[in-house]
Amino acid sequence: MTVTNDIKYIGVNDHEIDLFEGQYIVPNGMAYNSYVIMDEKIAVMDTVDQNFTDEWFAKLETELAGRTPDYIVVQHMEPDHSANLANFMEKYPTATVVATAAAFNMMKNFFGKDYADRRMMVKEGDTLSLGKHELTFVMAPMVHWPEVMVTYDSTDKVLFSADGFGKFGALDVEEDWACEARRYYIGIVGKFGAQVQALLKKAAGLDIQIICPLHGPVLTENLGYYIGLYDTWSSYGVETDGVVIAYTSVYGHTKEAAELLAKKLTEKGCPKVAVNDLARCDMAEAVEDAFRYGKLVLATTTYNGDIFPFMREFINHLTERNFQNRTIGLIENGAWAPMAAKVMKGMFENSKNLTFTDTTVQIKAALNNASLAQIDALADELCK
Repeated sequence: MTVTNDIKYIGVNDHEIDLFEGQYIVPNGMAYNSYVIMDEKIAVMDTVDQNFTDEWFAKLETELAGRTPDYIVVQHMEPDHSANLANFMEKYPTATVVATAAAFNMMKNFFGKDYADRRMMVKEGDTLSLGKHELTFVMAPMVHWPEVMVTYDSTDKVLFSADGFGKFGALDVEEDWACEARRYYIGIVGKFGAQVQALLKKAAGLDIQIICPLHGPVLTENLGYYIGLYDTWSSYGVETDGVVIAYTSVYGHTKEAAELLAKKLTEKGCPKVAVNDLARCDMAEAVEDAFRYGKLVLATTTYNGDIFPFMREFINHLTERNFQNRTIGLIENGAWAPMAAKVMKGMFENSKNLTFTDTTVQIKAALNNASLAQIDALADELCK
């Protein structure tokens, strides 16, 4: 694949993977992206996962056409991108590895060597001339590991964005970008919104015409759309007006309440209502919904003096990703001593800018006139 006249794509598609990073369902696989810049000197941008060593080297050698690479730029040390670094350095003994100080420390841990005699250690604003192309290195710590940097090619106006602007899904499958990019961002980078905001501010000073991420498609058109979404996600803003209802239910009564609330919200004209059964849905999809929409309702049972395990897991996913700037409504169920609402609210005590509805629905085993009236009141509050 040609990115520009001098920049070639040498990445691979993985359709064998079932869980990315051991937890994210990827029904359409993953892409591990790598690029090579052909100039007076040649720079390879990252490697690929260890399961695709031969395919990657074959693609690289096709583009090299008998030439030898001078540099390999390591933007991110996560093994789906750096696994073939040692193989590359052995195959091309005159090549220099370019990376941050933190990345070289990680290389020692991963490969037992840090290439002290064959390395170029870079920091913010350092440059590397390949001839016609000049690369500028921009530090991006905690997006989403501490050693990360991105690279800007001022000649072709290309930003090699590391994990930024990546998405789930192989490149040979057509699917909506935003859905899987959102799930990818929130799941993997969501905790580090402040760091992404800092990187976006740096990127705003660059004339970027193409974005080359380490996962997902090369972005060449309407870049304002993608950057705008990243700005919303990383500032924990509301992307879409709507209400998410996330529930767990043992015998069906809490489910009944959640579905009744959804029905009432729809009848009242709520623009979007998303309902997630946390015991059965893809947890990452439910987390994605919570960050996408402006209002969230949590409905669960009191369980072992606490809350149902799937709800606890869900809230943990939210709080560890700095969930904020949202309105939350609570529905609790308890046959003799309901306390789920208190537990759920307590789990957000360190979260910022959350507003809880005045109405909390309390169900004692099954819905009755009192809890039905509370559902009506909660629907009215959420639709204000």
